Amino acid sequence: MTAPLEAIRAGLSDVAIMLDFDGTLAPIVPRPEDAAPLPAAAATLASLARRARVVAVITGRPASFVHHVLPVPALEVIGVYGAEAAPPLDDAVIRAVTAAAAEVPEATIEDKRVSVAVHVRGIEDLEAIGGLEDALRAIAAAHDLVWFAGKRVIEIARPGPRKGGAVTQMLDRYAPSGALYAGDDLEDADAFAALEPLRDGGGPILRIAVRSSETPGALLDAADLSVEGPEGLLAVLAGL
Repeated sequence: MTAPLEAIRAGLSDVAIMLDFDGTLAPIVPRPEDAAPLPAAAATLASLARRARVVAVITGRPASFVHHVLPVPALEVIGVYGAEAAPPLDDAVIRAVTAAAAEVPEATIEDKRVSVAVHVRGIEDLEAIGGLEDALRAIAAAHDLVWFAGKRVIEIARPGPRKGGAVTQMLDRYAPSGALYAGDDLEDADAFAALEPLRDGGGPILRIAVRSSETPGALLDAADLSVEGPEGLLAVLAGL
């Protein structure tokens, strides 16, 4: 779809560019701590940051991780979907999640303080994953937390706005005339929806789905444009 892309390009100086990280700027890898953006990402984003209203990464990762692997001074990073200032999860939650994950030896835990994720990438035992999901759902319910799943990951967090809320905050803060958002997972559909009020007010928006074999069909259906992997996204961004 060329019309939204051309409108974003034409008005780039007043456009907010907001991007997911894993699977969008960085290829998905077996171990989350090994994730790294494509080599061209830093230069591309630095160039856009000099031209656009704002360039931001909105991610479930801690902001410190993204700043470390993507050292672009003008880049804004919204870590853990904007919830990094929230109180940390109780130790009892972390202990319960650790015990549940221990039942699936290949599972790995990512403690983000305000949320905890259990990664199941590479695990072929669907029954074991299902049991782990049930256990984590029960832990979330017992502690008045929320449970949600992404690409081969299950996460427990405090209730509150997630990617859509972070996008809304960015739009309120910068008041751009247009916006671009790119992502690869179901959580990113929430960010897509958060752009609709800008479109309804007459501003151009571009919702990009970064496609892989694991990209949810609902995200592809909601997108204005789909690209093949982080390489495809960087080609679009470079073209701006």
